[in-house]
Amino acid sequence: MSTAAAVLDRCARLGRLSEEPDRLVRRYATPAMREANDLVAGWMREAGLDAREDAVGNLIGRRDGAGRTLMLGSHLDTVIAAGRYDGPLGVLAGIALVERLGEAPLPFALEVVGFADEEGVRYPTTFLGSGAITGRFAPAWLRLTDDRGVTMADALRAFGGDPDAVGSAARAPEELLAYCELHIEQGPVLERRGAPVGVVTALCGQTHAQVAFRGEAGHAGTVPMDARRDALSAAAEWLLAAEALARDRPGLVATVGRLVVDPGARNVISGEARLSLDVRHGSDAIRREAIGDLRAEAQRVAAGRDVRLAWEAHGEIAAVPTAPELRERLEAAVAASGVPVERLPSGAGHDGAAMAAITPIAMLFVRCAGGISHNPAESVAEAGVAIALDVLERFVRELA
Repeated sequence: MSTAAAVLDRCARLGRLSEEPDRLVRRYATPAMREANDLVAGWMREAGLDAREDAVGNLIGRRDGAGRTLMLGSHLDTVIAAGRYDGPLGVLAGIALVERLGEAPLPFALEVVGFADEEGVRYPTTFLGSGAITGRFAPAWLRLTDDRGVTMADALRAFGGDPDAVGSAARAPEELLAYCELHIEQGPVLERRGAPVGVVTALCGQTHAQVAFRGEAGHAGTVPMDARRDALSAAAEWLLAAEALARDRPGLVATVGRLVVDPGARNVISGEARLSLDVRHGSDAIRREAIGDLRAEAQRVAAGRDVRLAWEAHGEIAAVPTAPELRERLEAAVAASGVPVERLPSGAGHDGAAMAAITPIAMLFVRCAGGISHNPAESVAEAGVAIALDVLERFVRELA
């Protein structure tokens, strides 16, 4: 069995460890997560790594070496009704790389990390596992409760962690050389380009807002069209304008994922329409310019239809560029593998965004079929994984 095939076989075995019998669900600090950590820890030890868990449940396999530590990895938790590869592929590829390196001397220590929680499904957190390693775990998170009323602190104790020692999971920047994450793309760009892998240039920044148009509810049969102040029509006009604006700016994505109409009756003109807005781009400047233009367009639509506009900012996340030197080394490793060098930003969040606070980061995408992710149909090709492993091995050897 090839190394790539062995990685995919392990992904399949890991994918059978779930909280539910008919779909893959593996949330933070659950019995299914305990099984996953134990299984992956066994593979780490077979590869010659010393495996341990930190206080929040991150699984860390270490190969000692002189100097600082190069960290590889991704997350082992999943979303609801997940695929097998989002997260685990990066962890298992890291273990496979250690097996391929064998006894080759390296001037740095090497660690493979399976972060305990990246998806934030059980508790409303962001990058819980990598946040602990970067020293950004908020103590207030321990008081959060899940849908059954179980606090994070109690869940962590039951899992075998130590909520009183979460600070001990933090790593000092001076002890780390870099962090590199292999991950499925979760989008269709590489497939469209006919490329098996891609080098990530940045983790996109995000802006979130709620936009509301408020007009006047009225009878659907008695109010003439030229006398209406229809909130839903205003929302529809602006939504299409937002789509057009994003299509016109390379790399920008703008999404309205939620629309609530009030009163929401067949025979009543809409009095209010509330929309969610999610805007992303690898450049903070371009993203913020787009937000300004979207807000100005919303004001124009509201004025033209005689409705009121309410714009509520729900925060933003800054873009995180990958480290130029590491990116160039990854690109050289891709070229040496005999495939075209493709560059692209990531529109999704990844543990690398948290890790960038304490060490330089790099990221390699593997093409996934149809760009499908967060879905049981998630799929990667053995040939693509083989190329990714070759790239990762060249990257690590050249870094040495």
